[in-house]
Amino acid sequence: MQMLLSVGRTAIAVAVLALLGACSGDQMEAERHGGRLTIRGAGATFPKPLYEKWIGIYGERESDVVFEYAGVGSGNGIKFFLAGKDASGEVFEGAPIHFGASDAAMSDAEIAVANQRDGALLVPTTGGMVVLAYNLPGVIGLRLSREAVIGIFSGKIKTWNDTRIAASNPDLELPKKTMSPVVRLDSSGTTFIFTSHLAAVSPDWREGPGAGKRIDWPGNAMQVNYNSGVAQRIKLSEGAIGYTEYEFAERLGLPVAVLENRAGNFVRPAPAAGTAALQSAPEVPDDLRVFVSDPPGADAYPIVTYTWLLLRKRYDNPEERDALKRAVLWGLTEGQPIAAEMGYLPLPDEMIDLAKAKVELID
Repeated sequence: MQMLLSVGRTAIAVAVLALLGACSGDQMEAERHGGRLTIRGAGATFPKPLYEKWIGIYGERESDVVFEYAGVGSGNGIKFFLAGKDASGEVFEGAPIHFGASDAAMSDAEIAVANQRDGALLVPTTGGMVVLAYNLPGVIGLRLSREAVIGIFSGKIKTWNDTRIAASNPDLELPKKTMSPVVRLDSSGTTFIFTSHLAAVSPDWREGPGAGKRIDWPGNAMQVNYNSGVAQRIKLSEGAIGYTEYEFAERLGLPVAVLENRAGNFVRPAPAAGTAALQSAPEVPDDLRVFVSDPPGADAYPIVTYTWLLLRKRYDNPEERDALKRAVLWGLTEGQPIAAEMGYLPLPDEMIDLAKAKVELID
């Protein structure tokens, strides 16, 4: 399988429809490239490593599709999905956008816009953990209370030896060093997940910066684009701490904090703890938009999320429709163990069944 990388996009000549998919209904004829269907999408960076892995594996089964995915953040994923071919020049040099991907799902207003055209189906593909990675040589096993996390990202905690951090780490020698928070500048589903957790934990945060894909960060945080950008900046900046998806921190070997959950327990980011958090979610609504901003379980890791494909309900081309449905169903079944191997959270059985039923609604 050939992977063609360029600035701002990953283009992959394979038939991975496993995760991503949806052709715009206003294309009567499928676009072809070298005899293969061409399908393009853009969105979340959070699941991008998993999507690329799925692409490589599924592409060995069906090699008649050129699939292009740009990891441009959840906000742009929604934007381009809603605009369809009208927004394509910003990513794929004039070619149409067929699907989106978002860690923030879509709002009611965004779904209403999509319903004026070909509709929208939100299909969860995997779950994940947002971690607080840091760069503090010699400090391993850092524990952060809920109060400390709010203090760090509100700009009220300015040094690593602050008493609000030291209180949870009596066995660690914390330096009197300036703390440098790293946050997302772009419109980000990871930011939405993280700030939704902060808003659930703190009334002051909820009434102040609030939750969103992009917020006005208090203090003097370093602002960068994408999960990979956050992880790289932390690795290069001693004294830095920032939020990123687990797989990005793991890939760079960054230490991550043990976080206090709603039950008052300190929990390491691990698959079992993440799965416990997802399973503590309330009843799943029909549109499959489930957010677990502050899971209640004693063993639950506190910052978790689902991530969604943004698919259209209707396609004029049956060849595209059938290929997409086959591939997305593969991702929801055979693709789930691969997610676990990479540090993502496989979907709970109930969610898999609901997601498969949603895919079957595509016509």
